[in-house]
Amino acid sequence: MADRSLDWLNQAKRDYEKAKLDFEYSYYEWCSFTAQQAAEKAVKALYYRMNKLIFGHSIVKMLEGLKEELDIPEEMMHSARILDRYYKESRYPNGFPDGSPFQFFDEHIAREALDASGKILRFCEDNLNRI
Repeated sequence: MADRSLDWLNQAKRDYEKAKLDFEYSYYEWCSFTAQQAAEKAVKALYYRMNKLIFGHSIVKMLEGLKEELDIPEEMMHSARILDRYYKESRYPNGFPDGSPFQFFDEHIAREALDASGKILRFCEDNLNRI
């Protein structure tokens, strides 16, 4: 099987850049979702580099699955917990009792998502370079 890990990492980086654009234009719910997607793809790049199968979208679960091979700092797990909250709630109105997602996401939340995603991206890229 061909190593596609760099393809996944490159898309993760592009998603992260898109999240920054969403932030710039105050699409905070989309910024948060796209930040989650960037981190998810970066972690999946590690799986593909290690020739391991991966399914699902929970960054927490994915990082837990790498603990035998990699030292996963608590800071990465915390960042993953932040981002996992934004996979569904940022896109679907039924994630809240009423209202639409854009009403529940603000600059502070989107900044937190970008920061968490950036940490995971750097962690994954650093580890891809070592594997």
